[in-house]
Amino acid sequence: MKFVNCSFENHAEAILAIFNDAIINSTALYDYKPRTMDNMILWFEEKEKGHYPVIGLVNEEEQLMGFATYGRFRMQPAFKYTVEHSVYLHRDFRGQGIATLLMEQLIQQANRQDYHVMIGAIDMENCGSIALHQKLGFIHSGTINQAGYKFGRWLDLGLFQKILKTPKKPEEG
Repeated sequence: MKFVNCSFENHAEAILAIFNDAIINSTALYDYKPRTMDNMILWFEEKEKGHYPVIGLVNEEEQLMGFATYGRFRMQPAFKYTVEHSVYLHRDFRGQGIATLLMEQLIQQANRQDYHVMIGAIDMENCGSIALHQKLGFIHSGTINQAGYKFGRWLDLGLFQKILKTPKKPEEG
C-alpha cells in the first residue's frame, strides 16, 4: 500500500465509482442520483482552487482503495480555519483499517495547512464511521434530526469535530 495525491487524470474514474456506490447503496452521501464525470471535473477544480488535499491509498496493483479529503465548511470568512472532511472506501477494502490510515494523513495535512477544526457530517446510522471518528479523537458536537430523507425514511445527521492545535496565531480577515 502507498499514499498518493489523487488527481483527476489518475483517479477521477475510481473516485466516481466509490462515490456512486455510496450514493446508490448507503446513506453515507445524501445524494439521490449518481454523479457524472462532469461532476468530477468541477470537484477536482474546487479542490485545486482551495488547495484542499485528496489523499488516496492504492494497493500493489495501483487500485484506489479509498480516499480522504476536506473542503470549505461555510463561506463566511470567520470560518476560514474550519474544514469539513470526508473519507470513502472502495467496497472491497472496508474493515481493513484503511480509513484510519487515510484519516491520520488527512489530520496531519490539516495541521500543516493551519486549520483549527475538522468537521465530519455523518449519518447517525453509520456506526462504523462514528466509531472511526471517535477513535481518532473526534467528539460528537450535535445532531440535526431528520436532516435528510432517503430510502423512504428520515435521516439524522451527526456532527463530529476535532479541534487541532493550529494555527499558532489566528488572524481575522
